[in-house]
Amino acid sequence: MEKTFKGRVINAGELTGEALVSRAGVNTLATFQKSALKNAKVIIGSDQNNPDIYGKAITGKILCLPQTIGSTTGGMVLQTICAMGVNPSAMLFSEEIDSLAASGVILAKIWENSPMIAIDKLGKEFLDSVKTGDTITIHKDGTVVIN
Repeated sequence: MEKTFKGRVINAGELTGEALVSRAGVNTLATFQKSALKNAKVIIGSDQNNPDIYGKAITGKILCLPQTIGSTTGGMVLQTICAMGVNPSAMLFSEEIDSLAASGVILAKIWENSPMIAIDKLGKEFLDSVKTGDTITIHKDGTVVIN
């Protein structure tokens, strides 16, 4: 059964892909930095405090999350993984995007011409509805469909 949500567009794009869901805030430093320095794709091996995504590959996935948390280097880490091309294909926030994630997403778009899509304010029901492995379709206007 399809469910449709509408959020605020941070970086627009059209995409259909696989969801990777975190019900807790994602620590960008712990999630991306160590793995991105070693691998061609990011496998979450440092954020053992987040059992939803620990040990899972995130490169090319649609990361569904409430917000990012952690270090003030979070924005820089997001921009860096986009520059390396090992980023998620989209970040879908149930809450308002936090300032650190926003800075990384926007800088990656401007400096790296990153195609990573970002949409926020999708709501608690979105995060309650989506499951890891679901197919999600994203539209440029911020419409997100869980298939």
